[in-house]
Amino acid sequence: MIKNLSLFLALGVITPSLFAMQAEHAYLYKDSRVMGKGGVSVATGKYATTVFSNPAGLASLRKKEGFIVDILSLSASVSKGAIDFIEDANNASGTSEDLYELLDKHNGDNFHIGVNNYSSISKNSGSFAWSIGILAASDANVMAHSDGTPSGDYLETSSRLYGGVVLGMAKPFYTKYGRIDLGVSTKYISQVSYEGTVGVVQLVESDDEYEDFIKDYEKKASGIGFDIGINYHPFANSYWNMILGVSVMNMGLELDDNYGHQPMTVNFGVSVSPEVPFADKLVIAVDYVDAFGANKYREYDKSSNGGSTTYTDYDAYDSMKNIRFGVGVSLVDSPAFSFDIDGGIYQSAYTAGIRLEMAALHLNIATYQEDVGINSATSNPDRRYMLDLGLGW
Repeated sequence: MIKNLSLFLALGVITPSLFAMQAEHAYLYKDSRVMGKGGVSVATGKYATTVFSNPAGLASLRKKEGFIVDILSLSASVSKGAIDFIEDANNASGTSEDLYELLDKHNGDNFHIGVNNYSSISKNSGSFAWSIGILAASDANVMAHSDGTPSGDYLETSSRLYGGVVLGMAKPFYTKYGRIDLGVSTKYISQVSYEGTVGVVQLVESDDEYEDFIKDYEKKASGIGFDIGINYHPFANSYWNMILGVSVMNMGLELDDNYGHQPMTVNFGVSVSPEVPFADKLVIAVDYVDAFGANKYREYDKSSNGGSTTYTDYDAYDSMKNIRFGVGVSLVDSPAFSFDIDGGIYQSAYTAGIRLEMAALHLNIATYQEDVGINSATSNPDRRYMLDLGLGW
């Protein structure tokens, strides 16, 4: 077992996210219920986690449920090859030769591990809706590089441990042209992030030397951000139950330029919920997120022999990364039992998910694919799987 490689990976799990020529869109929370249906959430509402995409969606929380409580909603996500990589690392000895072999086997592969919990309490009285939640999350992202030389064999990572408090409010306004939901939210986020490259020399050093090396990458940041959103229901009581949504997210929440920084984004969405005989509810939605390209492509430059790492941010707008499409079907929807099946398209790849609720227990399973390449021409797909277990009522 390569001791410091395990420490490196543990750092990703405990304080973590991904690196690797990354062009992953910035995010604070990915709801498995949302990711199963293509990541669409700008014009769908329904969940308290809508505060991460459009706070106006809080006005669509179901009123009949009174207080909506989600506690101990533990979620984990892992990329397709991460488990194999960790197993190979644990089976390897602590020699440089074994580490060269490990990096050569996984050269160019992306690995993602994320763990998070968003606990919240919400209420929609009909004339006013509110939600308050506590976020605790981490994500670790790693890419292996190997060219057979000491300076060319290394691991690249961007990782973070972060959390905070989110408060959202929404109010519907009824006009002769349809219902308009106006929502606002604010959030305080604090994080510790790590960006850099770790060479073979550092991975086989003693624990004390390695931990000192890792501390060189540690950066801390905190900030307060504001969001505003509008959902318009143009045809009251129509068959289609259409919603048109727009949101401006993360105003002021930069978190410096560290990994995990949150640029201000403008997002659009449309959804319809036609009444159909085969399901309690059907939702079809399309989102166009980050319409003005606030997210950047970050390219890292590693100094030789595991030295310091610098980076440069570039504009790399790619509309195919911004389009999302999803379908959600609630086959059974009752206070005692519910069962949903979801599907969609996220960054040109399929998504799928199932949700099962029994009284206060819920189970969500979902898969989606994150493209961590620069754009469609340099696609670098990373298939991920999510599991969410929790209590709620």
